[in-house]
Amino acid sequence: MSPLLPQKAPPGPPQDPQITLAWEDANRKRAAACAWAAGLLTIIGATLSSLGLSGLPTFDNEAVTATDAIRDLIAGNQIPPGRIALQAEWLSSHLVMPIIGTVLYGIGSLLIFGVIVFLFKATRARNPAFGQLTLIAGAAGAVAFGVGRTVAQLSYYFGIASFDGGNNFQATEALTGGPFMAGQIVWQLGAFAIGFAFVMLGLNAMRVGLLTRFMGVLAMIVGATFILPLDQQGVLRAFWLATVGFVFILRWPGGRIPPAWISGKAEPWPSIAAARAQKASGNAPDSAPAPTLPPVASNGSGEGDTAGQLRKKRKRK
Repeated sequence: MSPLLPQKAPPGPPQDPQITLAWEDANRKRAAACAWAAGLLTIIGATLSSLGLSGLPTFDNEAVTATDAIRDLIAGNQIPPGRIALQAEWLSSHLVMPIIGTVLYGIGSLLIFGVIVFLFKATRARNPAFGQLTLIAGAAGAVAFGVGRTVAQLSYYFGIASFDGGNNFQATEALTGGPFMAGQIVWQLGAFAIGFAFVMLGLNAMRVGLLTRFMGVLAMIVGATFILPLDQQGVLRAFWLATVGFVFILRWPGGRIPPAWISGKAEPWPSIAAARAQKASGNAPDSAPAPTLPPVASNGSGEGDTAGQLRKKRKRK
């Protein structure tokens, strides 16, 4: 490499585990609340929108093709309303639930940023080489996805409300006018950005042991669904958000918490081959020992004594 080119400084050592654990204890409840609220609002918003549109008639017998419209135009006849226009007229009196659902879905999308920030900082504290690009993409993506989708959908619904009759061409102009196209563009850009953030977070959090392989791979799949039309209702995303909220507060089902959350250090999961070899020999995996609970100083708000909380839980058992 040429000495004239700027040299990138190597990443520093991981953050002091006690500092890491203290910060996580002070913020884990807020992050979990963001995760649960984001998942819940996503499901409620998608459900309300689907219910509001569930009775939409097809008006198949009223379809007007481009050939029919041109023939009527040449003959000087009035172009009939057509299926799109009739559906717009029907929707104009059924907009309350879709509009509420769109707003709730958008708020849920914005709250995902709180989850991204917490998981990113926890991962980077254990792996300083994890770059800031993921956090930037997550921040921009959550805002662009939530705002862009909300603007596009509301513009569509308000266009329906303003449509006072006409043919398919006039209905299409009313539905896709105003900020609809701008919202669509911002929405798609945000989907790519937040999808990239989910993939990178899932991969790197899994590598340092903060997420199990199942949760890490699922995060990457969720990232792909932001871009591909595989989970338009957000069901898979809501499931991951609800589950990761319990991981954040150290309440993993079955009581087996990923050790990295307890030690404050990277605790990589063993490879599949190593896990098989250890299982065959009858030894427990080296990277998943029974968690030891280091004392964590309280931050004064009652949120810091994670070790004490877990000890009390064991006594109750």
